[in-house]
Amino acid sequence: MKVFVDTWGWLVLADPKDPFHSQAVLYYEECSKDSGRIFTSDFVLDETFTLMFRRRPYKEALHFCSGLLQSPFIRIESVTEPRFLKTFELRKRFSDKPLISFTDLSSMTIMSELKVTDILTGDAHFSHIGLGFRILPGR
Repeated sequence: MKVFVDTWGWLVLADPKDPFHSQAVLYYEECSKDSGRIFTSDFVLDETFTLMFRRRPYKEALHFCSGLLQSPFIRIESVTEPRFLKTFELRKRFSDKPLISFTDLSSMTIMSELKVTDILTGDAHFSHIGLGFRILPGR
């Protein structure tokens, strides 16, 4: 099973006080048994790092973010120019959903390309757009 981890997922994994933390950790541990099954993107990490350094003490944020970058289990996908352009096409396609961020749309582009259907997120719009994504942990 492959999973894409959204900003929400990383923040929940980093916060033991979050009500979804235990579920997210169990799911993440299951996926990390084999490398190459956990995906995220540079755009997602941009959001994650920004929020981590705003919300957590510096040393804690640095430790968590460094761990993400050094993990052998996480594949960081780049939003290349072709992916950016495909994402812009999604933005136009979902003109009736202006609250979906460009970062989330870029995640959808990457997930579709890599045939990843599971996403560790709290954003319901991943399941509302009809692209076959499954939100984890189950809500």
